[in-house]
Amino acid sequence: MRRVHVIGAGLAGLSAALRLTSADVEVVLWEATGRAGGRCWSFHDSQLDRLIDNGNHLVLSGNTAVLDYCRRIGSFDRLRIAPEAALPFVDLADGARWTVRVPDGSRDLLQGGLSLPPGVGAGALLDTARLLSAGATRTVADVIRPGGPARTRLWDPLSLAILNASPEDGAAHPLAAVLRRTVLRGAAACRPVTMPDGLGPTLVEPALATLAASGCVPRFRNPLRGLKKQDGRISALVFDASEVALGHDERVILAVPAPAAGRLLELPAPAAGQSILNAHFRISPEPPVETFPLLGVLSGLAQWIFVRGDVVSVTVSAADGVEMHDSDATLDRLWTETAAALAIQGRPVARRLLREKAATFSPAPAELARRLKSGTPWENLHLAGDHVASPLPSTIEGAIASGDAAAQSAVA
Repeated sequence: MRRVHVIGAGLAGLSAALRLTSADVEVVLWEATGRAGGRCWSFHDSQLDRLIDNGNHLVLSGNTAVLDYCRRIGSFDRLRIAPEAALPFVDLADGARWTVRVPDGSRDLLQGGLSLPPGVGAGALLDTARLLSAGATRTVADVIRPGGPARTRLWDPLSLAILNASPEDGAAHPLAAVLRRTVLRGAAACRPVTMPDGLGPTLVEPALATLAASGCVPRFRNPLRGLKKQDGRISALVFDASEVALGHDERVILAVPAPAAGRLLELPAPAAGQSILNAHFRISPEPPVETFPLLGVLSGLAQWIFVRGDVVSVTVSAADGVEMHDSDATLDRLWTETAAALAIQGRPVARRLLREKAATFSPAPAELARRLKSGTPWENLHLAGDHVASPLPSTIEGAIASGDAAAQSAVA
């Protein structure tokens, strides 16, 4: 039986391992930490006394790699796919509320079937055309007109949510790639997908169970320290306590974060992007059952609100400029905005503020040019991870798709 060593049990590594085991390939899965999932994980928080995710992720029905992954690990029924392609928003500055709705097809889009924020007109189509044709060195701000409702109510929120960067800092290319895979494919690709049970129970634990059934159990707390190279291939894996020599037919998929990949390969890699701030509030009573599971917020510190049972989670992307020396003040502000956005009263039962450092790689054009390719100069080494060169930004979809591609290359 062929053998492939997968280094890293994040979503890219898990995806690659699943593809390989289903093809009757022996997989040795190594992980530096004590858990799987990488930057997507769930844990029981003692302050809230609830299972929470380390961060919130917006998935759409056009994210085919994510949906297929969930089918393969038996967790598809844990996804909550919205019945329509709609995202509600509130502007805290004036209390305006609206819902962005995506029509069925591109013809409807061109004929004005897209329901846009108040004050946003046909000029948004011209913005989109410029974005789709932008060169690799252009930022979102280079191609989208400054000022006006289209910028503040459409493009700024999209840039922050998709790129974890402001339009001034984020490249146009990856934002355009996401639009091509979602909005431009119509409503069928734009229905919001949430995970009420959490990231771990939906994406990680079922994957580990599926792998275990094939005899693949991660070897935790084994950080890779080096790669030995000989005759154009990787000849050995160097860990803290051992060195694993590779047979002639053995292959390696390196599914580690960009900084680690760059260090191990002695190659330039994208720099880390900004942090993402997440506030979690347990409330009583729960929001009304008709409350939409997510809400976009403008004119405040809060950007997205996710509702899961009696826990309301608030996301602030590109949050390096948000100080945490007074977390109580930050939580107070976020709760005030959340209560106004959800039209609820009272105080939370418990609350927690978390910062996910280096939540993504940098989406600046210069950093995207440093993305490593999946294929490498060493014939038995392949790369996976959301940072690996692709049209997509740092997303769950990108991570899983890269793992699928690396697995396919490893057995080709």
